[in-house]
Amino acid sequence: MTSKPLLKPLENCWRVERADEFAILIDADIYFAAARSAMKAAKRSIFLVGWDFNARVTLGHPDLHDEGPKGVGDFLLWLAKRNPDLQIRLLLWNPGVLSSWAKAANVPYLLRWKWNRQITVKLDGKHPVGSSHHQKILVVDDSLAFCGGIDVTTDRWDTRGHLDDDPRRKRPDGTSYGPWHDASSYCIGPAARALGDLCRERWHLAGGERLEPVQTHTDFPPVDGAIALGDVDLAISRTSPAFGNRERVSEIERLYIDMIMSAKKIVYAESQYFASRAVAQAIAKRLAEPDGPEFVIVNPVKSDNWLGAIAMDTARARLRESMRRHDRYDRFRMYHPVTAKGEPIYVHSKLMIIDDELMRVGSSNFNNRSMRFDNECDVAVEARASEALKTKLRNLRNDLLAEHLGVRVEEVLRTIERRGSHIGAVEALRHPEGADGMFASRTLVAYETPELTDMTKWLADNEILDPEGPEQVFEPIERRGLFRDRLKLPVKRPESLS
Repeated sequence: MTSKPLLKPLENCWRVERADEFAILIDADIYFAAARSAMKAAKRSIFLVGWDFNARVTLGHPDLHDEGPKGVGDFLLWLAKRNPDLQIRLLLWNPGVLSSWAKAANVPYLLRWKWNRQITVKLDGKHPVGSSHHQKILVVDDSLAFCGGIDVTTDRWDTRGHLDDDPRRKRPDGTSYGPWHDASSYCIGPAARALGDLCRERWHLAGGERLEPVQTHTDFPPVDGAIALGDVDLAISRTSPAFGNRERVSEIERLYIDMIMSAKKIVYAESQYFASRAVAQAIAKRLAEPDGPEFVIVNPVKSDNWLGAIAMDTARARLRESMRRHDRYDRFRMYHPVTAKGEPIYVHSKLMIIDDELMRVGSSNFNNRSMRFDNECDVAVEARASEALKTKLRNLRNDLLAEHLGVRVEEVLRTIERRGSHIGAVEALRHPEGADGMFASRTLVAYETPELTDMTKWLADNEILDPEGPEQVFEPIERRGLFRDRLKLPVKRPESLS
C-alpha cells in the first residue's frame, strides 16, 4: 500500500516539478567543477544567486587548466565575450556596509561589469532589518539548476578526502584555510525551469526588471562525481520573511517538522547549526516515543563567525541539554567530523535524510533565522513506492557516514546490519583518539556541552541574535524564548543586564 505524499504544495513546499535528472554534489570540488562546465554550456542565461561572493575565487579545481580564466570574475567576462547572446545576472545579499562588494577583491569587477551590457549585478536588500538573502542557486538557460549550501566565495573548496594540511586549500591571497564539508544538488528539466522562475521573482523583488523564461535545451556535459538519484518529482521549499506587502513564507520550517514527524527508524542530518526551537520541539516529541526514530546530527565543532559563536553555539548547548532530558531511550547523538590529526572539519552542508524515504538539501540551517527570518531555498525528494530510489537514499546516507568516519561504505552497511542501529554503528566505527591527540583516519567525535556564562545563556535563551522573524526583533524580552512551549529550562537575566 502506497502512503500519502508528504510533499504538499502551498503547505511544506512551493511547487513540485519533474526533474529529468537529479543528483547530489558533495563538497565544492565537485560543485565548482560542475558549475564551471554548466556555465560554459550556457546559451542565453546564467542566474547566480548567493549570500556571499568573491570574484577572485577559482571556479573549479585549483589546478584546473582549460581555455577560460580561473577566477570567477574574469571567467564571467570571458563567457560574455565569447557569446554575445548570453546574459549573466548575479543576485547577492546586500547587508549595507558589510556588503560583499566592499571587499577589495570585488570592487574592480563591479566597475568592469557595470559597463558590460551582458553582466548585471543586483544587491538584494529587500528584506527586514537584520534579515539576509541566504539562498544559493545557479540556473543555466532554465535547463539545469543547482541548489544547495555552497556560495562561490573563499574557504569553500575542498575534496571529500578533507586532507590535513592540503596545500591546495588556499585563499586568493595565498593564505590557508581548514577542511570544509558542504553539499549542493543539481536538476535538469521542469524543476530547473521552476528554480529559474524563483530567481526571476527574487530579481524583480530586488529592483530588477521583469524577465521572461528562456528557451531550454539539454546540451550539457555530464557532471563528474555526482551521486545520481535519477528522475524524480522534486519539491522546492522556501523561507521568506514578511516585508512590505509580502506575507511570510515558512514552507521550510513546515517541511522540517513534517519530515521529522514522519520518521520511523533514522533521522540523519548535517547542519551548520542546531539552534531551532521548532526543530528541537519536534525532535523532543519523537524522543519521548518508546519506538521512535534515532537521530544522528553532524555539526561543526564550533561556528566560524562571531554571531554563530555567541548565538548559535550557545543555543546548541542549551538545546542539547534539553534533548538529554527528553532522550529517555538514548536515541539522540550529535557528532563533529575531524581529520586524522584531530583538526575540525567545518560542516556547512544543510542536508537531511529520513529513513530511506525522504531527503532534502538546500541553504537552510537548523536555526530560527532559516525557518522564518532569512530568504532560503531547499529542494526535497520523496521515494514512496520507488524501491530503486529508496536504495539510492540509503546508499547516500551510508556514503556520507563513511566519509565522516574514514571507512569504506561496505563497512558502514555491514555494521548497521549487525548492530541494528545507526548510532550503534557510528559508535562501533569511530576511531579512538590516541595519546598524541591523533586518530587512525578521519572520524566523528561526540559533542560535549561546554561551560556557558550567564550572559551567553541569556542571549541564547531569549533569541537575541537568532530571532524567529522580523516581528520578534522588536518583541518584548518576556515574550521571547528558546524554551517556550514544550522545551523548558529556567531562564534568569544576567546581573550585568539587570
